[in-house]
Amino acid sequence: MNVALIVTIVLVMAVVFVNGWTDAPNAIATAVSTRVLRPNVAIYIAVVMNFLGALVMTFFNAQVAETISNIVSFDGAGNTSQIALAASLFAIVTWAVAAWWFGIPTSESHALIAGLTGAAMALGGLNAVNMTEWWKVIIGLIVSTVFGLGGGYIITKLVILIFRPINRLIANKFFTVGQALSAMAMAFLHGAQDGQKFMGVFMLTLYYNGLVGKTANGGFAIPIWVMVLCSVTMGLGTSVGGMRIIKSVGMDMVKLERYQGFSADLGAAITLFFSSLFGIPVSTTHTKTTAIMGVGAAKRFSSVDWSVVRDMVLAWVLTFPGCGLIAYFMSKLFMAIF
Repeated sequence: MNVALIVTIVLVMAVVFVNGWTDAPNAIATAVSTRVLRPNVAIYIAVVMNFLGALVMTFFNAQVAETISNIVSFDGAGNTSQIALAASLFAIVTWAVAAWWFGIPTSESHALIAGLTGAAMALGGLNAVNMTEWWKVIIGLIVSTVFGLGGGYIITKLVILIFRPINRLIANKFFTVGQALSAMAMAFLHGAQDGQKFMGVFMLTLYYNGLVGKTANGGFAIPIWVMVLCSVTMGLGTSVGGMRIIKSVGMDMVKLERYQGFSADLGAAITLFFSSLFGIPVSTTHTKTTAIMGVGAAKRFSSVDWSVVRDMVLAWVLTFPGCGLIAYFMSKLFMAIF
C-alpha cells in the first residue's frame, strides 16, 4: 500500500469525522433549543441515527454516492490523481474546522463539492468537471432552499390551524414526542445524505489506486465494509458534539416553541428524504436552516434574526469559491512538491 493511498484514506476519514462533528448538531439543534432533548441525550441519539442513516440508505439506494463519484474526473498522469484528491480533502478539513471555530454552520456538502471541483480543475481545467452531474448540485441548492423554507412555513401554518382548538397542554405533549421523533429522522437522513457523499469520495480513492473498478453505468458497487467504516467514523465525529453550532442554528436565529421545532424538523426531513431517493446531493445544514427560517416567517418575519441568516448565507456563498480555490492551489502545491 503506497503512502499516497494511506494519506488519502486518512484524510477521507478525517473529513467524515469532521462532518459528524460539525454538521450533525444541525440535525438535533432545534430539539435541544426547545428543551425536548438534553444535549447529551440528543447527541447520543444523533450518533446512533447518523450511523443507521449512512448504512441503511446506502445499502438500499446509493444514488447520492454515485452522483458525487461522477461529479469530476481526477484522471491524470502517474500519481497526480491521488495527490489532487488528497489536496481536495485537506482543503475541506481546513475549511470545516475554521467554520466550526467561528460557530458558523457552513455546509460540508458544499465544501466537499467545491474542494473536489477545485482540485480536479487543477489537473484538467473545466474539462475535468462533469456538468451533467454538477447540475444536480444547482438543483440541490434550489430544492433545499425552496422546499426547506416552504416546508417549514406551510407545515407551521397547518399545525397552527389543526391544533388551534386543542388544549395547549395536550398539544405540547404531542409536540414533545413529535419533535423527538422528527429530530431522530433528521439525524438519520443527515447520515443518509452526507454519509453517501463521503462514501463516493472513498470509492474514488480506491479507484485511483487501482483497487476497484467502475460498474457499467460509471458508478461503484460500494462494499459493506466501506459503508460500515464511514458510518462508524461519522458516528464518532457526532459524539464530539458541537454546542456552538447548536446555539447558532437552534437558538440565535429564531426563538422556537416546540410546535415550531417539530415543523422545522419535519419540513427538513421530508426534503432530505426525497432528495436522497432521487440522488440529489443537498446540504443538511442549508435545508435545516431554511426550514427554521420558514417556521419563523410563518409567525412573523421580524421573529427571525436576519443578521444571523445574513452571516450564514454569506458563509454558504463563500464556500464554493473559497474552498474551491484552496483546493486548487493546494493541488498545485502538492503536485509540485510530491
